[in-house]
Amino acid sequence: MPRLATTTGATALVAGTASALAVPANAETIRVTIPRIKVAEYHAPYVAGWLEPEAGGAARTIFVWYDIKKKGAEPGTKWLTDLRTWWRKGGRRLKLPADGVSGATRTPGSYDIPLPANLPKGAYVLKVEAARETGGREIVSLPITVPGAKGTASGKTELGAVTIR
Repeated sequence: MPRLATTTGATALVAGTASALAVPANAETIRVTIPRIKVAEYHAPYVAGWLEPEAGGAARTIFVWYDIKKKGAEPGTKWLTDLRTWWRKGGRRLKLPADGVSGATRTPGSYDIPLPANLPKGAYVLKVEAARETGGREIVSLPITVPGAKGTASGKTELGAVTIR
């Protein structure tokens, strides 16, 4: 699928990474890579990303991907508790689905998520956590300063590179 972007407009449309989000042209973007894992029974991971002020304070969920189609006695939200750190940092208080935050699980690949435009200046720690059914759990942390956040960190199993640019 093609990737669309404008260089002169105020908005770029990012497509082809399974999510089409309107991203301001100069906004800082988080790129999360979900690696392909060769196992007999693969399930797309639940993934959450959030920011914590470096000096302490409330966490802000940036995105959470889970099985949004699963309903009934065992809805997809049931396993969000497997994202243990995110769940304890505030995920359990998030009313889902949350507009602009929640979405379906993603297959292996790279996905771009914009940092919130109204994020106050300061030092933060970006955390991305993934948990997979019959798989593992992993969390990646990346200290950043807003504005001008840049950096890369990488997971070893459930997450690939997490980059801010």
